[in-house]
Amino acid sequence: MKKNSFETLLYSVGGVAAMVVILIAFNALTGTVKQRVDLTREKAYTLSDGTRTILQKLDAPVKLRFYYSRSDSGTPNTVFLKTYAQHVEDLLAEFKQASKGRIILEQFDPKPDSDAEDSAGLDGVEGQMLPSGEKFYLGIAVSRLDSKETLAFLDPNRERLLEYELARAITRVVTPEKPVVGIMSPLPIFGQPMNPMMMRMGQQQGQEPWTFVKEMKADYTVRQIEMTADKIDPEVKLLIVIHPKEITETAQFAIDQFIMRGGKLVAFLDATSLSDSSRSQNPMMGQMPGGGSNLEKLLKAWGLTFDTGKVAADLNYKMRLMGRNNQPTDAPAFLSITADGINKDDVATSQIDNIWIPFGGVFTGTPAAGLKQTVLLKTTADSQLVDGMMATMAGENIIKEFKKSGTQYALAVELKGKFKTAFPDGKPADAKDDKKDPTKPADDKAKAGDSLKETKNDNVVVLFGDADMLADQFTIRQMNTPFGAIAQPMNANLNLAQNLVDQLTGDANLIGVRSRTTLNRPFTRIKAMQTEAAERYQSKIKELEESLQEAQQKLSELQRTKEQGQQRFILSPEQAAEVEKFKKKKADVSVQLKAERKKLAHDIDSLENTIKWGNIIAMPALVALSGLCLAGIKRKRTSAK
Repeated sequence: MKKNSFETLLYSVGGVAAMVVILIAFNALTGTVKQRVDLTREKAYTLSDGTRTILQKLDAPVKLRFYYSRSDSGTPNTVFLKTYAQHVEDLLAEFKQASKGRIILEQFDPKPDSDAEDSAGLDGVEGQMLPSGEKFYLGIAVSRLDSKETLAFLDPNRERLLEYELARAITRVVTPEKPVVGIMSPLPIFGQPMNPMMMRMGQQQGQEPWTFVKEMKADYTVRQIEMTADKIDPEVKLLIVIHPKEITETAQFAIDQFIMRGGKLVAFLDATSLSDSSRSQNPMMGQMPGGGSNLEKLLKAWGLTFDTGKVAADLNYKMRLMGRNNQPTDAPAFLSITADGINKDDVATSQIDNIWIPFGGVFTGTPAAGLKQTVLLKTTADSQLVDGMMATMAGENIIKEFKKSGTQYALAVELKGKFKTAFPDGKPADAKDDKKDPTKPADDKAKAGDSLKETKNDNVVVLFGDADMLADQFTIRQMNTPFGAIAQPMNANLNLAQNLVDQLTGDANLIGVRSRTTLNRPFTRIKAMQTEAAERYQSKIKELEESLQEAQQKLSELQRTKEQGQQRFILSPEQAAEVEKFKKKKADVSVQLKAERKKLAHDIDSLENTIKWGNIIAMPALVALSGLCLAGIKRKRTSAK
């Protein structure tokens, strides 16, 4: 018995010792390998193919200097930043490994009054003052030869952007020349100085440039093109037109000739502008919308039409907005486009999954000969074209009268091929010049001969049916953090716009990196079930509302047919009976209508609660059931012995 106990103890100790040796050997062998297991569905923590391509194309070393305060302070802020710094360090190690030696990584701890702190200052890395009074450094300087780019402070709230920002910094130092991009718009997208009248009212700041413009300036040389331009600078490689309201034929001719000589165009038209400066400052509360915008002359030559009076409404993509009295209301024409409505075969949209289109128009028609159309964004078949004014003012009325068209409308398209001029007779006459000298003869032959008639090679034009999708109020959310105010994206609108610019002018490999920075996982099945529930009740609600309206109309007619003279304020017995009858009917219908609306709201809430509690209870229940099963199996085995 003692011998058996001694052998058991010996084997146990030997087994533990062997396991310790195995673990030590395993750690020694794997400790030098930087490899992370990414269990996220979208592989958010794995280097994208675009980043790997950028790193593999490097033909000379690029130096990354990582500044990180490794202080012993244990305040909540420093602990949080140190944890994030470890994530940054891991990502930098993956950059180095993927570059096959072309990335040189140096790390510094910029302690007070140290050489590392001086180096951080020279590289433009700034220490962030924490609430405790401690200065914390967390930044990266990227350099190659004489080119340098600096990420002054790495905000943890922008972790999803880190890979893109690093990849972008590397491409900048490799190719320091920036392509020239022109932007034409009547909207104050470049910012606006404070009005003197507003300054007297105590407001000291003007309007900031749109975030879209700020981001563009970081990667490109951006030039503002006036709406009255009659020629586009030859240095401009890409022209972006945003809400060309009331654009003249002369300006359209300038755009036409820009395309004829090989320039690329991205145009954001609009059926119902929410960003027009002539409107109220609160477009999401259903205020009066601005007018539409079009490039009618050009679109006609390309075989397309764009109706500025109609917007697309879609039951599957509708959003809930805050309406009157701060009550949530459905907005069927304020679209949140999910993956089903986004072209996954185009490089600019392949990794985009969430686009907002506030009251956008659609493109119809057949492309002209020589042009090929690719639809980038589209509605579902459960959509309808509705009046733009009505859509912004009363979305609930649109749902009541909704009739599915069965058509998938194009919200954004790409035209590719050889373009022919929309001005075969040359530059249109300038109305101002004609007024000044109406007797001046027009040299039509010279005008027609001076203009280009067709592109030499294939060209690209991208058209969107909405311009508000670039405005800050529909793209970013301002957030206050311990590190200052930051802008968080609400959707992938800006990513899509920048992807197109990169595709048409810059390094297309950045598209795959940037597109990973936002992720939307909509409950598409829930939305479909909600739509079905709404449809079940909608016909009944509509019927009751019509009955209520009819009763009200009959009651009004009876009250208008009172006797004249002394009896004009007295109803006859028959009239009084009819009035009471319709009053009762009105009351009954109102009760039924209220009940049907409550049933609809109850069904939708029940559906949401069922799914919510299913998610909460399902996993614990599965674990508990597994435990019971294992306990039962173990008990059977014990009983068998």
